Formats: sequence, C-alpha cells, structure tokens
Amino acid sequence: MLSKRVFRVLGKEAQKGPVLFEDLPPASSTDSGSGGPLLFDDLPPASSGDSGSLDTSISQMVKNEGKGAKRKTSEEEKNGSEELVEKKVCKASSVIFSLKGYVAERKGEREEMQDAHVILNDITEECGPPSSLITRVSYFAVFDGHGGIRASKFAAQNLHQNLIRKFPKGDVINVEKTVKRCLLDTFKHTDEEFLKQASSQKPAWKDGSTATCVLAVDNTLYIANLGDSRAILCRYNEESQKHAALSLSKEHNPTQYEERMRIQKAEERQRNRSRSRAWPILAAGLAVSVPPSLMVKEESEQKTLANSYSRDPGERLTQQQEDGSLIDGQVERRGEQSSLEWDGRVLGVLEVSRSIGDGQYKRCGVTSVPDIRRCQLTPNDRFILLACDGLFKVFTPEEAVNFILSCLEDEKIQSREGKPTADARYEAACNRLANKAVQRGSADNVTVMVVRIGH
Repeated sequence: MLSKRVFRVLGKEAQKGPVLFEDLPPASSTDSGSGGPLLFDDLPPASSGDSGSLDTSISQMVKNEGKGAKRKTSEEEKNGSEELVEKKVCKASSVIFSLKGYVAERKGEREEMQDAHVILNDITEECGPPSSLITRVSYFAVFDGHGGIRASKFAAQNLHQNLIRKFPKGDVINVEKTVKRCLLDTFKHTDEEFLKQASSQKPAWKDGSTATCVLAVDNTLYIANLGDSRAILCRYNEESQKHAALSLSKEHNPTQYEERMRIQKAEERQRNRSRSRAWPILAAGLAVSVPPSLMVKEESEQKTLANSYSRDPGERLTQQQEDGSLIDGQVERRGEQSSLEWDGRVLGVLEVSRSIGDGQYKRCGVTSVPDIRRCQLTPNDRFILLACDGLFKVFTPEEAVNFILSCLEDEKIQSREGKPTADARYEAACNRLANKAVQRGSADNVTVMVVRIGH
C-alpha cells in the first residue's frame, strides 16, 4: 500500500512539473512552434543502475562476463560520441555573437510621438559582477504608449535600470531560472512605480504602454513581452536555403482565449463585489439598504474612465454625429453584457490585455506580468526585428524581414563619414521600412529597431 501511494504522488508531481521555457524552437529548428529534445536527455541519472545482490554466485558472474564486456564496449562508444557532441557544443558556444542595434521612428498621422525605445549594446559592467558563466549582457526594447507618452517614457527610462539592479550577482545555480525571475520582478516593480506616481497626480495619469524587451545573456535571448509589439528573428534555413521569420514574442489582446478568460474572471469578481454591496444589511432587526449612490458608484467610474478615451486609447473623443454634435457616452454599460463583446476591447477601449500603467484597467484583468521566452542564437541567425504594432498593421513579419534583407543587399547604399558599410545599410533598412509603413497607410506611430547579429 505504501509503495502504491508513493508512486501515485510521484506520478502527480511529474504531471504538475512546469517546463520553464517550452514555447520557442531549439537552435536547429526553423519552426517557431515546435519543440525539441534536450541535448543529453538520454543519459542515465547518476544514481541509476542495478544494485545487484551481494550473494551473487560465481557461476552467474562467469555467465554474464561476455555480455558485460559487450555492454562495456557499447557504453564506451556511446560515451565517446556524447563526449564528441559535448565538445562541439562547447566549441560553438565559446564564440559570443556581437549585437548592435539600429532604430528609426515616425510619428505618422498622430499628433505626438508616444513610442519610446532603448538600445544598450553592452551592459555587462553595469550588471557586474555577473556570474562567471556570463560574458556579455545586452538589452534592447521598444515601448508603444497609448493615452499619452508618460508610461512609455517612464518604462524606457526605468525598466532597464531596475533590471540592472535586480540582475543576479556572482555565481548562481541556474542562470535561466534566475534571469526569468529577475525579468518578472523587474516588470512588476516598474509597473508599481509608475502606478504610484500616476495616482499621485491630479488628475491621475491614465497612460499605458506595451513593452517588448530582448535581454541577451551571451548567446541566449530572453524575450519579455507585454501587449501587441513584436520581436522577430531572421534565421537562415539551410535546407530550403531561404531566410525565415521566427516569432520570438506573443501578442496579448482580449480576443485571445487565455487573455479573455482572465479578463472575464476579473470582471465577474468585480461584478460580484458590486452586487455584494447592494445586499440589504441587517442591523438592529431593520433592513437598511445601501444608498443608491454607492451601488452605482463603481459602474459610473468605469463609464467615466472609458469615456475619457476614444476607441483608440491614444486619441481623445472627437467623433461626431451626423448633426455635428459630439457623441455623449460612446462607451456605455450594456446590462450584464461582457465588456469584451465590444469589438474585443477592455471596456470597449483598450486593445491590449497586458501593459505597463493603465491603472484604471488593472481591476478588469489587465496585468503587467510579461510573457517570457528563451531562444538560443545560432550561426544561421542574421538579425532581430523589434517593432510596435504600427509596423505590423501594414507589414507581415515575413514581408518586414524580406524588406530588410533587400536593403542589406543593396550595393547602392554606401558608407558615409567613415561609417562602416554594414552600419549604413542597417540604418537605411530601418529608415526605409519605417517610411514604407507610413506610405502604406499606417496611421499609428511607427518604431522599427533592428539588432544586427555579428559572427
């Protein structure tokens, strides 16, 4: 009975055990959604093996001697091949690929530029003393603001500073797990700092921002993302002899199943809390009802907050009716109808389900917890593209990658003022892509960042 219980517990634990980074392709894969086996997952654990019986007879030992010799030979060959693979991996990983960022931004048809960006090609010293296993640390990020520029500007100024302060110092047991925890704490801390500052203002700031950050630790990329900005990796496929666009990030909007479920649960909790305030309160044997002003206070707050923005959170209410009068109460409560039924936006306004800031939507399920992924760089990787949704409204990832590649192969682009040709071409690629997005009709701010991977 005891052994059965133990096996049942172990089985449940094995099913529960989460995989830290399970949603990016291995280094040899060109499919962004496929997984792969671990490099040495076929090695036996250190404690494995038959214990053998102490009273084993000599005759059995002699009988198994031949089989043991064959097994030993096969194990030596296997260990030799694994040792060779390990040497090759170590040899490949000993070369740290250089990273250098380039950026271009356009205001587009907006009244102000609400995007922000950060390029830090090498912050190893600032993060120091890092682990002896870490040689180089780089940081690249784009922030797409809405409702104002203050959230994106605050994130661009403070998120990497918080990351540097929280970055693991000295040797750590598990670099990957520690870096992931560092990123989670950094995003949470940055969001809390901004919300504290925003709530202290009169009137309170209602700004918000997406965030797409790439933290490069040696040849490993850690991608932390909030909202609908994207990170794309250009990798050469030797089999097809073509460049592929691999998605390194996941968009967060209320129309996605997981995001919708979280927001609907938060909305249900909020609705139940409002209903509980309306229940009669028994005091001294008398039924005392909650004043109507308290019952509708929360509902009116949501309408006021929602009406402070247009359908696009970056613009104020300017829509007019046919007779020229302003629309009064563009976003309104529709009984028990979910806010997500209004064109898939939170309260009919916010297009993203995760962001920094947006304090008025945090109780509706909007969160600042980033989606974190990991990707190992390979010699076949060419560059990383980080851009806000202003680009991807008019470009697919594949189109954007091919556009950049065509610019990099344009021999008409020459170096200027002693600048290397590679730098001139990458800068031209950013500028041309941003200009092309505006020409194609992108009404949003456009920020294009390309990180060159040097070999």
